[in-house]
Amino acid sequence: MTQDEVFSKVVSILTKYSKADVAESDIKMETSILDDLKVNSARLVDIVLDFEDMFDIEVEDEDADKVRTVADCVELIMSKQ
Repeated sequence: MTQDEVFSKVVSILTKYSKADVAESDIKMETSILDDLKVNSARLVDIVLDFEDMFDIEVEDEDADKVRTVADCVELIMSKQ
């Protein structure tokens, strides 16, 4: 899977959990999940679980703790494939 494909799927997952009024087209690699998308830490756990299901990967807790931006998500998923 290419980085662009992973990015697109990550954005689709993140928008489900975002409390901010942000269009998918406005989400960039540098977008902060907690600050820009207003995702709380409990929802971040759900996001990581969705990543595991969608990409058939396993994310360790210490890796999940490092996820702050969309780029962090994409890099994490790419490293697990």
